[in-house]
Amino acid sequence: MRLSRYFLPVLKENPSEAQIVSHRLMLRAGMIKQASAGIYSWLPLGFKVLRKLENIVHEEQARAGHIAIQMPIIQSADLWRESGRYDDYGQEMLRMKDRHDRDMLFTPTAEELVTDIFRGHVNSYKDLPLTLYQIQWKFRDEIRPRFGVMRGREFYMKDGYNFDLTKEDALHAYNRHLVSYLRTYERMGLQAIPMRADSGPIGGDDTHEFLVLADTGESEVFYDSAVTDLTFGDREIDYDSHEQCQAILEEFTSKYARTDETHDEALFNQIPEERRRVARGIEVGQIFYFGTKYSEPLGATVQGPDGKPVPVHMGSHGIGVSRLVGAIIEASHDDKGIIWPEGVTPYHCGIVNLKQGDEEADAACDKIYNALTALGLEPLYDDRNERAGGKFATMDLIGLPWRITVGPRGLKNGVVELTCRRTGESEELSPEVAVTKVAEIYEQIA
Repeated sequence: MRLSRYFLPVLKENPSEAQIVSHRLMLRAGMIKQASAGIYSWLPLGFKVLRKLENIVHEEQARAGHIAIQMPIIQSADLWRESGRYDDYGQEMLRMKDRHDRDMLFTPTAEELVTDIFRGHVNSYKDLPLTLYQIQWKFRDEIRPRFGVMRGREFYMKDGYNFDLTKEDALHAYNRHLVSYLRTYERMGLQAIPMRADSGPIGGDDTHEFLVLADTGESEVFYDSAVTDLTFGDREIDYDSHEQCQAILEEFTSKYARTDETHDEALFNQIPEERRRVARGIEVGQIFYFGTKYSEPLGATVQGPDGKPVPVHMGSHGIGVSRLVGAIIEASHDDKGIIWPEGVTPYHCGIVNLKQGDEEADAACDKIYNALTALGLEPLYDDRNERAGGKFATMDLIGLPWRITVGPRGLKNGVVELTCRRTGESEELSPEVAVTKVAEIYEQIA
């Protein structure tokens, strides 16, 4: 993409309505535009990051054996009355009537709808286990939407639902989701800590939230600092193995880590004092096991091995995809702008032409652009007739991890400048070596 042909409405000044870093930088970098309170249009740069995150979620769900579907955004209230949640959910649910005066609602979550799909098509225990998921826009009518995409009313969410014959099988599905989420967040350049949490309106006794530590987090969290030393890495896991998935759950949840709703001061004080931490965290996902809470009232049963009908055991598992964009920025920025991790960057490398219109500089930039593209990478070439300082400021603001700077002076010596956004360190390399180095960086994280 050439910046002269792109839609990137960057702002020089900080928007007055933005209270936290991610909201401020997403507006300034031209990623989003507010349509109404808590509802945003996603502009090209923001939409590109959103799609990168969505693709990672899909890949890791497929790796875990989960099956993608797409359910409607508007649901009938009748299903929610069957489960008993229609009146209990509260004012966050946006209710409406259609032209036939039927009660409808804008999806805040989809346990009822997916259970209705299951009960209509699955009859035998031989068809289990089954996990269905979707990535879809949701709506919850927050009383005070704030912090941009971090606490909006409309949000993009992956929600998955497992159906199993026994509690043991359903808890394996719970563990399998925990493993897949750890992989997902690490691929995004995040450390998301699983913490014992409260189930809220979803229900159930077993639940963990995944939280990214950040000063602007909405939750107070208490944890053993040893949990921040854990990484999933590139280990291979057999998702069908109960033992492997259980071992990883124990590895990542045996150290104390809880949100304020489930905090136990007595247990916390058993941690060595030098490892006790109190901080703020941003929730980016949650997993639940809730047994037969929905399958019993909705009649989601299968014929068991003895021929008798039994209600299936269920759980639900969510990742806030749009919220993740804000969480990554909160965790990765400096006073100049965003710093995207390589795994989620909208463009792999920026190209800055210091003297647009100079025949040699233009030709060198075009060659670098074409070479990166030929290698399957996506460069963003700033080919505008602007001052160098403005071009650097734009690149720093939008946060591409790597930048190649091309100018007549360097080209006389046969070099361009390759700069790392995170460290600010630069090195002079031939154009060919700069392209090769960028390609090698992304090969290592593929």
